[in-house]
This record gives sequence, C-alpha cells and structure tokens, in this order.
Amino acid sequence: MRIELHEIPIREVVENYVDNDEEGVLGYDRRLNIRPKYQREFVYNDKMRDAVIETIRKGFPLNVIYWVKNSDNDFELMDGQQRTVSFCQYVAGQFSISFNGRIQYFHNLTETEQNQILDYKLLVYFCEGNDAEKLEWFRVINIAGLKLEEQEMRNAIYTGPWLTHAKSIFSRERGAASQLSKDYVKAEVNRQGLLEIALKWMSKGRIEEYMSEHQHDPNSNELWTYFKNVIDWVKMTFPKYRKEMKGLEWGPLYDQFGKKMIDTTQLENEVSRLMADDEVQKKSGIYPYVLTKDERHLNLRQFLDGQKRTQYEIQQGNCARCGKHCDISGMEADHITPWSQGGKTTPENCQMLCKDCNRRKSDH
Repeated sequence: MRIELHEIPIREVVENYVDNDEEGVLGYDRRLNIRPKYQREFVYNDKMRDAVIETIRKGFPLNVIYWVKNSDNDFELMDGQQRTVSFCQYVAGQFSISFNGRIQYFHNLTETEQNQILDYKLLVYFCEGNDAEKLEWFRVINIAGLKLEEQEMRNAIYTGPWLTHAKSIFSRERGAASQLSKDYVKAEVNRQGLLEIALKWMSKGRIEEYMSEHQHDPNSNELWTYFKNVIDWVKMTFPKYRKEMKGLEWGPLYDQFGKKMIDTTQLENEVSRLMADDEVQKKSGIYPYVLTKDERHLNLRQFLDGQKRTQYEIQQGNCARCGKHCDISGMEADHITPWSQGGKTTPENCQMLCKDCNRRKSDH
C-alpha cells in the first residue's frame, strides 16, 4: 500500500460539509466521503466529542487520520470518522461547548478564535492499495482508541448495493431485524454485531466468502428471509420464552432441525424438567441439549476435589474397574449411575477410574 503524509487545515475539510444521513457525510469540497455507507455510525458521546474541539482549540495534536484515495482523485475516510464528524458538526453549528465558563457555538466565537480552529492542521495519510491491503489496515488501526469490529472491517471492503440494503435491515437499533430478534440474539446492533450473526449463520461461518459473492446483488433478501425463518422457527419450537434463550447459536440448530417434525409439548416438558435439575449448571444449554442430546451443552455438576480425594482413599488408589493402582493425578471421578439414568453428583454415586477406563466408558 502506498502512503503519503499531508497537512490539511480544518477549513479545507469543512468546506461544503453536508450530512446526507444514509447517503453518507461529505466534506473537503465534496471530495471526501466522511462516512461511506460501509462505515459505522457516529458513536462518540458528548464528552468525547467536546474533547476533540478542546484539543483543537488548545493546539494539541490529534491522532493521525487515514483517507483512501480513489482513482478519480476523491477520497473515502478510512480512519478518523469520529474526530472528523466532531469538528465538522461544531463548525456547522450543530452543537455548543463550554469555553471559559461560557456556552458557545462556533458562530459565537471571535474571528480570531474561529480562525484558530479553521487553521488547525490535521495530519492525514493518503492511502492507495488493493482490497486486501485496505482490510489489513483496518485490522491494525484504532479510531481514537475504539477499535473497529471485524464486521465493520468487512463492510469497508464489500461495500455495494447488497450491503446498503443489509444495513438498512440489520444495522439499526429499531430496524426490522433488531425488533424481530431482540429477545433471542445478543448483539451490538450499531457496531454491526447483528449483521455479523446473521451472516455467520447464513454462510456457515464463511462470512467474507458470502459477502464477496453477493457484494453486487441488488438486495439482501436471501439473508433477511433466512434470518426471519430462524427466529420464527425458534418461536414456534419453544413457544414459552425464558431469558436463557437469548444469545444462543440458533442458526446451526435451525439448519439441523428446522425441517424435522418436533413435538413441541414434549420438548417444553423436558425443558421445564431440566430447568429444575440442580445437576444442570448451564441452563441456557438446555435448549441445544433437548435437540441434540449432547450433554456437553449442560455443564453438568462435577465432583469436588474433596469428594475425589475421599473416594480415592476408600478405593486405596485402585481403579474401580480394572483394579490398577494409580496416583490420584492419573484418575478421574465418574458417576456410577450416569446423569442420563438419574444419577446424582453425590459421594454415594462416585467412583474413581483410571483415565483409560474412564475414557473407554465415555466412548460407550
């Protein structure tokens, strides 16, 4: 990637500044796309935003800013959106800050104070390179200490009509996808977390491959239809809602069981029984368990170290199966009656097995 350092005064960046909402934010006489459609929304709070103006007013250095130079000699802002939007909005009169104990908009400042801000020189790197090189830059650059999320970086590379439509559905706090799935999916929507989850489920984890394939599609209807199907299936399969349902990997479960006939009443009875089972340490794991029967989802109660030591002494260090004598570090506690058959994690149901015997028992 080719990189050149330039000093650019703020007055040039704010020239013909305009905020077109979803269409992006433009500056530098409309030659700089400050918020390309792939970029994240403005996330600075008032204190952080005001600190940018105070830094400029005092002549302290801001962190360097990165622009991507396009072939037609205009630019997209790769890093520095939060800082750039902060000073552009202030000069445009969109907010005020406290100067010397007085609340002042930009137009309230003296001409000298205004020029001090407008003449402030930003350190801007002009970057030229291919998509892979730009993605690598996104992975190592911080925006005022707030590192880009992986999906934000992917959005930077695979911009196009597909992404614009997908963001209109998945990247708004009150958007269609967020409202549909808010009780079932944990995601920071404005940081592209919900879009990432939908893509991960749809693509079976091959997000970049999927985005590359569909980058120039006219819309993201395929992704939205799949996501709706997943959430609708969850609601029909588990009609009684519990807070433990939020944040589970529903996509893979839908892929595996979405077309199978399921007795939802029987399923709910099993969920209810397991919720009351003290042996189950991870209640959220009940939902994948009742479908897959994989006990690893449940984080079942384990024997305590003291119980293991007591049983080891009772057995005089000999494996309860093969009789081989072992150091305690070479043995593992085992349920005599398995949990699946009603066994509990109690001293009466504990036996110490050598690791080989315990492994062979687990395999059966």
